[in-house]
Amino acid sequence: MHKLLTFGIIALAGILRGELLFDNDPLEIKPKPEDEEIETTFTFKNGGDKSLAITGLESSCSCLEASLDKQIYAAGEKGTGKAKFKISSFVGRHEKTLHIFTNDPDHTDQVLNFVLEVPAVVSIEPKLLQWIVGVKPEPKEFIVKMVGQDAMKITNVTATRQNVTFEYKEIIPGREYKVILTPTDTSGVTIGALKIETDSKIPKYQRQMAFFSIVRPDQVEKPVK
Repeated sequence: MHKLLTFGIIALAGILRGELLFDNDPLEIKPKPEDEEIETTFTFKNGGDKSLAITGLESSCSCLEASLDKQIYAAGEKGTGKAKFKISSFVGRHEKTLHIFTNDPDHTDQVLNFVLEVPAVVSIEPKLLQWIVGVKPEPKEFIVKMVGQDAMKITNVTATRQNVTFEYKEIIPGREYKVILTPTDTSGVTIGALKIETDSKIPKYQRQMAFFSIVRPDQVEKPVK
């Protein structure tokens, strides 16, 4: 847990109590593919019949920073908060939570949920290519699709390991590529990756990673259903 903000405990126990009622929970956020970070606001009110003191905020992820417009809310008073997310390499659906601590003994920790839907720009399937130690080093392939609004080309591919060869072929110009990977031998355990470079105008999509491994039979990763 990443601690973001801690107020001093207010010596008003038994006087300040209440309950936060959020206008939207979960709060859905939809960044654009190029966003490095995104900021949103959330609103709530003190639904109790007495004042409520906020004693701290804490998030489930270092990617989330949050703040409220004040520390004490009277009975029935509305409030506003801000949440800022660092998108980083997130793709797809991500659920994050913000814990809001209060001095209400019945609701000391209330949670606001956020759902981020980050659109994909590049799709690589499968996520991982695997060979078993000792098997024939036959070629396997990744399918790379440019699923964003703009077409993108693969400009270069490099490997983090020396015991593989690879090539890539354009299937649909700017939209779909096949990357064929072959171990030179499978005598030992190996974990590695291909660095796939593109001509994307968005910096974080200019290099993608595709992973491969050579493992013992008991280490084979089963596909997620």
